[in-house]
Amino acid sequence: MAKIRPLEIISSMSGKVCMHSDMYFRTNTMNNTVTTGKICFPTAIASTADQIQAKNRFKLVSTAVRTRIAALTTDAKKAMKAAAKAARAGSVFGYAFNKWNDEYDETGALISTGD
Repeated sequence: MAKIRPLEIISSMSGKVCMHSDMYFRTNTMNNTVTTGKICFPTAIASTADQIQAKNRFKLVSTAVRTRIAALTTDAKKAMKAAAKAARAGSVFGYAFNKWNDEYDETGALISTGD
């Protein structure tokens, strides 16, 4: 199987080309591969109340985790990056989100500040 090297402009793309497009690009920064896909059958079913609550909680916890990562000292960021690499996490954010997710309640409020 031949390896394809995409154009430089495509290798840095992520997400949809425009809001009307059903084609999306995903760039994996770990191994520098670009994946393309097409949204064939988007759902027409309305979200349930539980799904909406889960989406809202994810938004709140994501913002809180990003804020906590930004507030870390340089040494703590290096340690977090090393721990994420050792755990083979896809990103430092993903590692931190999994580590700190249990510290937030169902509304996205911080339960404890323990590390």
